[in-house]
Amino acid sequence: MAQVAQDAAATSRESAAEQVSVLTGLTAATRHIALLSAMLATCGSLYFSEVLRWIPCELCWYQRILMYPLAVVLLVGILRDDRGLAWYGLPFSLSGIALSLYHYLQVIQLIPPAACVGLVPCGIDYLTPILTGPLSFIKIPFLALVAFGLISVMLGNYALAGAPVPSAQGRRGSRVAAVVIVVVTILVFVGLGLLVGL
Repeated sequence: MAQVAQDAAATSRESAAEQVSVLTGLTAATRHIALLSAMLATCGSLYFSEVLRWIPCELCWYQRILMYPLAVVLLVGILRDDRGLAWYGLPFSLSGIALSLYHYLQVIQLIPPAACVGLVPCGIDYLTPILTGPLSFIKIPFLALVAFGLISVMLGNYALAGAPVPSAQGRRGSRVAAVVIVVVTILVFVGLGLLVGL
């Protein structure tokens, strides 16, 4: 009877240790999910303007001003294994949420469009001819809002859960994963650009 109780306690401890290691891994991965979101948003916005030739409005430029450096900040933070990454990434992403939401509400005409100084009005909707029906709610500011929101949630999780201290091998794997995310994202969008150009 005592042996059965000891075996049950050992199994319980092993199960708890596995859960902790899985949670630690997921917490460490939040930085990479944020980086992937920032890279997709950055490359996607460049694809829209440089390949499809959609001229960004003034509010789009402000969102780009927040997203582009965020991609670099996240990459450098991961490469340096900086535990304070959330504290200087969150101001960009939270500001981006507010700006993207404001812009999205203008595009879906819930609030009147602001007077934009750029070449195109801030209420322009490039995606409506492409996405109709149940997907018609998806607009370019909505895509930015989702990206900024996902980055904020991931960085907030990383900050609140406590940044795990990885082993040397874990740090090396984290760095490799970050570089792979950046390189693959860029290659995919360059490939898409070349396909459209053919």
